[in-house]
Amino acid sequence: MKIGIVCPYSWDVPGGVQFHIRDLAEHLIRLGHEVSVLAPADDETPLPPYVVSAGRAVPVSYNGSVARLSFGFLSAARVRRWLHDGTFDVVHIHEPASPSLGLLTCWAAQGPIVATFHTSNPRSRAMIAAYPILQPALEKISARIAVSEYARRTLVEHLGGDAVVIPNGVDVDFFARAEPKKEWQGETLGFIGRIDEPRKGLPVLMRALPKILTERPGARLLVAGRGDEEEAVASLPAAMRSRVEFLGMVSDEDKARLLRSVDVYVAPNTGGESFGIILVEALSAGAPVLASDLDAFAQVLDQGAAGELFANEDADALADAAIALLGDATRRSELSTRGSAHVRRFDWSTVGADILAVYETVTDGAASVDTDERPLGLRARLGL
Repeated sequence: MKIGIVCPYSWDVPGGVQFHIRDLAEHLIRLGHEVSVLAPADDETPLPPYVVSAGRAVPVSYNGSVARLSFGFLSAARVRRWLHDGTFDVVHIHEPASPSLGLLTCWAAQGPIVATFHTSNPRSRAMIAAYPILQPALEKISARIAVSEYARRTLVEHLGGDAVVIPNGVDVDFFARAEPKKEWQGETLGFIGRIDEPRKGLPVLMRALPKILTERPGARLLVAGRGDEEEAVASLPAAMRSRVEFLGMVSDEDKARLLRSVDVYVAPNTGGESFGIILVEALSAGAPVLASDLDAFAQVLDQGAAGELFANEDADALADAAIALLGDATRRSELSTRGSAHVRRFDWSTVGADILAVYETVTDGAASVDTDERPLGLRARLGL
């Protein structure tokens, strides 16, 4: 099958959607399918052979974060050229409602279109206001996927229609077989995420850290991700700042080793999460997980059976739970065992098969996807 996948966010800025698309493309290629991914990318960004650049992205505030998106005349032209050259059996668009390549592709493509909705935002006034513009494009979608029940709910409430829920996938064995790193072991808490993005929750963890270190003076926090490291620890007492080690951006291999090494992985995210891929990666590595009780996180953690949950944004509750886990090896072992069993449902062997089943459903009897050369109405007036 010839499959075109559209990534809305810049390929050179790590994020859950980009990782999902990368892993899906590589899974499909291993199965023998022909895959091309269209993504925003700076000229100097090294790209895998299956990725086609749609040009430079620009930062835009979106869903409580800053996303790097691609939109406009040049992007629209590259979308149409990619569709024309690809003659895909199916096009799989991620986040078609975002002002980026997905929406442009919806406008331009003809034929079977599958869309995956990642966003969980129950009070999006912007999405409601944009619905009249989005509706003609979204009506062309043949099948809809939501990565969680909460992403599905956002779709239903804001854009209408429905979707099948297929979670993000993970190569479980890649994380499970990673070798722990000795210097990352020994009363360690782990955090992976953008340091200066408040919704990832590092400030909550920093507020909890003094209480944790008072009770467990040998504990350390390992932080992997981009951001201002000095600002991140500014709220800590000076004597405690050395107990935080910043690792910067880490490779996939080192991320797996980090998750295999820590005593507790902490996910203090405060909102805007529709799934929680980092939780699945941590469970795959056998890490005991402590996460805020966001609806999406609770679902991934089987309502607390596969990981501990604490009240969202409650630094004291986080501290108490972390202290208890660091002092209870038996409980950590129980969580690791339960998590390792629970996470198998997110492996690509299952998730990939479910996505392929959607592709096969929409391509039965359908022609290849090509560009729509008819007058575009509103799209023409927008120069798209």
